[in-house]
Amino acid sequence: MVADVRWYLDGRSGRAAYDAGHIPGAVWVDLDTVLAGPPSPERGRHPLPDPERFAAGLAALGVGDDDTVVAYDDAGGSVAARLVWLLRAIGGRAAVLDGGLAAWPGALETAPARRPPAARAVVAWPADRLAEAGEVAAAGVPVLDARAPERYRGETEPIDPRPGHIPGAANVPWASTLDEAGRFRPAETLQSQFAAAGVRPGAAEAPIAYCGSGVTACHVLLALEAAGLGPGRLYPGSWSQWSANPERPVATGS
Repeated sequence: MVADVRWYLDGRSGRAAYDAGHIPGAVWVDLDTVLAGPPSPERGRHPLPDPERFAAGLAALGVGDDDTVVAYDDAGGSVAARLVWLLRAIGGRAAVLDGGLAAWPGALETAPARRPPAARAVVAWPADRLAEAGEVAAAGVPVLDARAPERYRGETEPIDPRPGHIPGAANVPWASTLDEAGRFRPAETLQSQFAAAGVRPGAAEAPIAYCGSGVTACHVLLALEAAGLGPGRLYPGSWSQWSANPERPVATGS
């Protein structure tokens, strides 16, 4: 089945974009209510949803345990990756539509897709796919910051409490993993990018990715898999959680 996961940081409505035209049969998945829990300074802007919330939200949309999900957005897969990563983390079958909505060759439809509710089991988030703030601070493994370079360097911070990045983190902007057509770069190119950030094939511990709120970091984690480097770990609270605590250190510059 197909899932439309459009969402916009600038406040535009993803639902309105879906209603204006979407891939036939696609259901709209709301990032804020299905793919994230309630925001707070302690947990971040898009903390992981409780497993019960995630299962119930997808079940209501007709997304069952046995469905293979192809998710898309109009932002290079940077938002759709959240749904794909969450499903893969609990053993589901899911992929991002490479190139996003722009890659769809057919007509769009405006009528919302209607699917009957589906059976969906509640599955706990696997601890080995996640990292908390304390683990990030003392990780000793590559930590990847998926935000734009200017935010990583601390030159601007449009939404979170403090500018900068987690000390020791390397910048791998999610957009840098895509080519001019908005598709993932070849595996060899991605391998070189991640090698420059300290990721080594076959390392004992998986790298950790974060972004502003734990959404676009999922895109970088999918790029790791596309590069053949295996699954990494997500720091769900990301910079929104880290920067809200004045006792946590902050680095700036490149």
